[in-house]
Amino acid sequence: MTDTQWLAEQFEQNRRHLRAVAYRMLGSLSEADDAVQEAWLRLSRSGVDGVENLGGWLTTIVGRVCLDQLRMRKARREDPLDTHVPEPIVSSPDRVDPEQEALLADSVGLALLVVLETLSPAERLAFVLHDMFAMPFDEIAPVIDRTPAATRQLASRARRRVRGTAPAPDTDLTRQREVVDAFLAASRGGDFDALLAVLDPDVVLRADAGAAPGGISKLVRGARPVVEQALLFSRLALSARPALVNGAPGVVTVHNGRLFSVMGFTFAHGRIVEINILADLARLRRLDLTILDENENENEIEGEGEGEDEDAEVTD
Repeated sequence: MTDTQWLAEQFEQNRRHLRAVAYRMLGSLSEADDAVQEAWLRLSRSGVDGVENLGGWLTTIVGRVCLDQLRMRKARREDPLDTHVPEPIVSSPDRVDPEQEALLADSVGLALLVVLETLSPAERLAFVLHDMFAMPFDEIAPVIDRTPAATRQLASRARRRVRGTAPAPDTDLTRQREVVDAFLAASRGGDFDALLAVLDPDVVLRADAGAAPGGISKLVRGARPVVEQALLFSRLALSARPALVNGAPGVVTVHNGRLFSVMGFTFAHGRIVEINILADLARLRRLDLTILDENENENEIEGEGEGEDEDAEVTD
């Protein structure tokens, strides 16, 4: 075995872990894959001379790459963060693909990823690497050019924000599916009262339509305003099909043979407390939804032609 082959083998043993780190950092599988690839390029160029803990070294490299991406994203982003929905992990309604299990560990729901988007890049890195992956502060500190004590403070500040904002989700998938079914039935039937019954009074709806002309991104708070929006989605509800969205029951909508939106729900006390809708056509095309129906033509699920209907209306 050559040195390059040995390095590649060692890297593959760490790939799932690195991808999980990058997804929590970036909220995007495509960007996470890019970050992991960049880590491999750096490893293949530098080798492992003097590296005692390859897994920790690679995690640090991925952290640095993600930190740079977050800083660039923050510098160029013009849309309000409260209308940004991270790219979801969409699975079959009956099972999570083994490749996705590491990505979904620690209940990484869309609600948590949305809160992570509100953190500063340094806060997010300190929180993710320490609280989610148990990396010591003295190893995180050099990545963000802080002392271990300052890094601990960043993670603590991020932890308070996460605990104070991200709802603690229910874990009963059967009950969650029942709630989603009731939500869809009420949306299709235009039943205002039935929709109110499945929504928490303080429910939040976040719709991210990206920058497409005619698409409207919005943040709606409160059960009655959310019900009014849900009734506007009644036409889409007719074409909704079940899926697991970041491990929880959700739906995807396919309209005229193309993916139109992914809707993720967060549940607490038997009701919906958060609805996150990704309807950004550009980012939807990057999602791999073939697992929803392995016998269905991939183009029918993901949308035919990457340049078609860029200006289609996304949400109302």
